[in-house]
Amino acid sequence: MQHSELLRCIEVIKALRHPITGCPWDLEQTHETLLKYLIEESYEFIEATELKNPKLMEEELGDVLLQVLLHATMGEETKSFDLESVAKTLSEKMIRRHPHVFGAQGDQLTSHEVVANWQEIKKNEKGAPKYSIDTKYLHAPALESAFKIGQKSTKVNFDWENYYQVMAKVEEEWQEVKEELPPGGKHDKARVKEEIGDLLFSVAQLARHLDLNPEECLRDANRKFINRFQKVEDEVKSQGKTLQETAQSELEIIWAKVKKK
Repeated sequence: MQHSELLRCIEVIKALRHPITGCPWDLEQTHETLLKYLIEESYEFIEATELKNPKLMEEELGDVLLQVLLHATMGEETKSFDLESVAKTLSEKMIRRHPHVFGAQGDQLTSHEVVANWQEIKKNEKGAPKYSIDTKYLHAPALESAFKIGQKSTKVNFDWENYYQVMAKVEEEWQEVKEELPPGGKHDKARVKEEIGDLLFSVAQLARHLDLNPEECLRDANRKFINRFQKVEDEVKSQGKTLQETAQSELEIIWAKVKKK
């Protein structure tokens, strides 16, 4: 297979980054300015996958590939790295971390053993971390990071015994939020931010103790809200009005009816 379309795509990206005839917007971009798009496109692919829509998955995966090609092209421009070196590094890592596939021994491993083997090889490559929980656990959306931090903390014997204890911690953190919000409206924004962070972290741990992923819980809640709100908007439009023209009290009544259904 020659991958002619992939090669054409690479040339398209290089044309966009051509210093004279390229696109002004693309030429302004840096690795840093593009980071938000890599995250955004990744989440759009997640949504397409959750919708089980292969055509949409194909399109969104293409948008993810666009980000990869842009970063690789910029790396090539500065002679830091290029797509070939990225692919070489990846191939060598996959071969190195899958000895049961590419090794001479041809070991038959379970998926659990494969994961354990991967972690051991990775540790040998990078060396043992200085701390049990280091900054690599921040390399994810905040709620997912909180979940992973909790997973790791329980492995090093630092965790609540059961979800009842976590529930008490959630209540404690909620009380601390309320204490920072006295009547009158005046509050220390930095303190409230800290306490809300503590509350969200403890809620993430409650989800973990209940064998739930808090990121998935919140994504489902977001999707549920959007679905209900769209139905509210449909009802408002059927009355010949817009959301802006409808009193909040009326919107709440419609919301309650939608929720009941």
